[in-house]
Amino acid sequence: MARITLAQQVADAVEQQIRSGVLKAGERLPSLREYMRLHGHSKNTVITAYEILASKGLVEARHGQGFFVGALLQAAEVDETPPYTRAMDTIWMMRQQFVREPGLAPLGEGFAPVSWLQDMRLDKFTRQVMRSGAGNLFRYGNRLGNPALRQSLVRKLASYAISATPRQIVTTHGANHALDLIIRRFVVPGDAVLVENPGYYPLFGKLQLQGARLLSVPRLADGPDMAALEALLRSERPKLFFIQSISHNPTGSDISPAKAHQLLQLAERHDLILVEDDALADFKPSSALKVAALDQLRRSLYIGSFSKSVSAALRVGYIAGSKDMIDELADLKMMLHTSCSELCERTVDVILGEGHFLRHLMRLQDRAREATFRGLEVLDELGAEVFCRPEQSLYLWARFPGIDDTASFTREVQGKGVMLAPGAIFQTNQKGVTPWTRLNVAYLEEPVFADCIRRGIEAARD
Repeated sequence: MARITLAQQVADAVEQQIRSGVLKAGERLPSLREYMRLHGHSKNTVITAYEILASKGLVEARHGQGFFVGALLQAAEVDETPPYTRAMDTIWMMRQQFVREPGLAPLGEGFAPVSWLQDMRLDKFTRQVMRSGAGNLFRYGNRLGNPALRQSLVRKLASYAISATPRQIVTTHGANHALDLIIRRFVVPGDAVLVENPGYYPLFGKLQLQGARLLSVPRLADGPDMAALEALLRSERPKLFFIQSISHNPTGSDISPAKAHQLLQLAERHDLILVEDDALADFKPSSALKVAALDQLRRSLYIGSFSKSVSAALRVGYIAGSKDMIDELADLKMMLHTSCSELCERTVDVILGEGHFLRHLMRLQDRAREATFRGLEVLDELGAEVFCRPEQSLYLWARFPGIDDTASFTREVQGKGVMLAPGAIFQTNQKGVTPWTRLNVAYLEEPVFADCIRRGIEAARD
């Protein structure tokens, strides 16, 4: 290994002070004589160190004045806003989603009603797990996840036409944990990452927390805007694209077969990894198109979850991908969390092995289909414009006549008994104004909702 010179060590120390903001843009560095006296270095050592910094554009020499921190470079490279602060808007929004205030009609809620899930008798399945042998429940689980559950997930993926082995699956604490692991593994501060816009706002917060640059790909009714995507691939060369092929959150839209094939062609051409978040898969027939099925996990990572369709309290999800990528993600999971809950994973495995689960999914999809149909009728009666008209979805994306700022409108109707999810929170620029809002189909027939919308439309006309 090459020996690091004393001049390089001095340059590295000063560079760290610049990048951390200790030395501010435009600030004068100590003179050569001052630095020599303070640190005991020779004049040649300090001159060489400053020249190294100047060659990297970190400092600039001003004739007769000395060396100064480069103002333009620091403005571009040193973000004075800590990542946690950048993600605070998303954190606040998530808090609002998870707090259920009594008496509010939860049109903006991201979950299916409890009544849709109560036929999943979790107490029955937990007792069954305990009877089958509780000894292993006192130890950490396998880093990849419970072997029996991963075998069951192989069969579940096969029903989606995705071929995988148990070694190509790692379990997670739900879909959000899956996103965390992938972001930690593949994204470093400053990386350009493609996301759909509008899109899943907790994902935006996670990426901001990691220091990523979000590249917005407009979401259309039949999938991503392919022209915009291709332009970003050419100019920015990102390595990840986070997508929701079906039951897109917040729009409820599904990708078309033509766009899915085109997306894979672009991914191949630009060496792009596709991260397909399919947390709402159980609300659609298993035949619904998935990019990972077309790709067979060659350059895609597929995320699944049981939080929406069984119980968010179980916190069980998974990632499927190539064996090499799954091994890396499993090692990262082990380092961060040791393992997932053996009790929860064995419970989900028992649930998947029961014919009752398939009947539950049929009822769940029937409820979603009926609620979507009735919800579209309500929105049509209110004169709303809907982004798309899916046959079944947990969400609809809509705008109402005269209501141009749904963030402001949300604050207004909250005091009247309605909780909405304003469209701005699903935008990469969450400070913008938008007339769109995400609506949970299960609650669209709430009378108080229609009354608030009518009053809002009438007020806009006056």
